[in-house]
Amino acid sequence: MRLRALAHPLRWRLMHVVNSEGTATATRCSQVLGESVASCAYHLGILGKYGYVEQVRDTPGRERPWRAIDRRQDLSPPGPGIDDALASEAATEAFLDVELEQIKAGQRRKSAEPPEWAAATAVGGSTMWVTADELREIKDELLGMLERYQDRSDDAELRPPGARLSRVFFSTSAWPQP
Repeated sequence: MRLRALAHPLRWRLMHVVNSEGTATATRCSQVLGESVASCAYHLGILGKYGYVEQVRDTPGRERPWRAIDRRQDLSPPGPGIDDALASEAATEAFLDVELEQIKAGQRRKSAEPPEWAAATAVGGSTMWVTADELREIKDELLGMLERYQDRSDDAELRPPGARLSRVFFSTSAWPQP
């Protein structure tokens, strides 16, 4: 099952490296993540097997770099079955673990950032009474805002001067029924 490939935190960290650098070899991932080359190569292979990354062909050298196939991160169960739901839960938990690591690291670095970048960095949330349709609307608006900037990841010419690689994470969820 495809989503099960994302149930390992190292695979999420590998995808972050590949996404942030455009392409990355197992050796480069090893340098960035502090993991062994063999471990990075193995997990990149799993991600490749399930269609999350692919090797870049026709590149010089012995080691082939990997690139992301799709930058969207939809962890919804692909079907109504319990196996699909469990795979989605496992992938989501690994994703959240890695995201929380990155959020904490970003907050630790905030005081060392130039003032304009520190002011643009935030962690927050809001609790409100909304209907399911209104919560879906909030989610769709947030996703729409993020999609406006996605082309810059693939085309460096679209990046304005002073642009830096940045991460936006958000979550929408409903609290349990009373």
